[in-house]
Amino acid sequence: MEILNIVKIVLEEGFKYAILALGVYLAYSILDFPDLSVDGTMPLGAIVSAVLILKGINPWISVVIAFACGAAAGCITGILHVKLKLQPLLSGILVYTLLLTVNLVIIKAGTDGQSIASVFGRKTIFNSGAANVLPENIGNINVRKLIVLAVFVIVLKILIDLYLKTKSGMLLRATGSNQQYVVMLAKNPGVSKILGLALGNGLAAVSGAVIAQSTETANTNMGVGMVVFGLSSVIIGLSLFKRVRFMKATTMVIFGTIIYKACLQIAVVIGLPSEYNKALMAVLFVLALVFSGTFKDKMKKRREKHA
Repeated sequence: MEILNIVKIVLEEGFKYAILALGVYLAYSILDFPDLSVDGTMPLGAIVSAVLILKGINPWISVVIAFACGAAAGCITGILHVKLKLQPLLSGILVYTLLLTVNLVIIKAGTDGQSIASVFGRKTIFNSGAANVLPENIGNINVRKLIVLAVFVIVLKILIDLYLKTKSGMLLRATGSNQQYVVMLAKNPGVSKILGLALGNGLAAVSGAVIAQSTETANTNMGVGMVVFGLSSVIIGLSLFKRVRFMKATTMVIFGTIIYKACLQIAVVIGLPSEYNKALMAVLFVLALVFSGTFKDKMKKRREKHA
């Protein structure tokens, strides 16, 4: 039973953070844009959702509003890059810095000056509406939250796959791989970049909203290290399953997130102190880069350049 509980925890954590990883996938893998603003939009979504729930707003509506707020932040990142010609890293850093203040202002305004927004005992997507129809326990294991998360992530994955098959989605993919081709089609690649960053950051904010409702709390520091986490999950998933032809990239990212979370959970089980979690995340990120071949490819290109 202990093993089943560990598996349940890994899957729950994996699904919650898979939403974030899917957002990072859109920016990093499709647009080739290292977006550091994710560290700010993830807690933005969590704080917005928690504050709205405290004000009596339906938890599902709070998730939609969180997505809109994250998408708006992503648009700002895109505009700074496309219109002001700032480098991707600088654009992301500027928006992340802005969101540090925005998040603090929102949480203090919504909680009468508190730095933590608690929705303990309030209605969330896990204990209201359609969730109440689901079984709460199977044996001694609470599975309702896991079922809600699994269904939610699967629906999001399907929607992303369907979008990437549309004309707009194909332009988005072309923008990341060949901007000149997009220009030849008389389309503006800058618009696709802004749209892609809006979607990616919107998903990061949705992840934050779901995590806040799951843990029943939100704070301004919960986004620290999320870019590293998201990139690691994407790289692990795309590297391990790239030879599985029938598996879509979005599915690979979800499995990559679950594997990443499993590694972190194993560290907890063997007794690794929690203060080492961020260091472990960094180590896993380096290992993901090395084993993915990305590091080797870059070194090869560098040698060819200097040859």
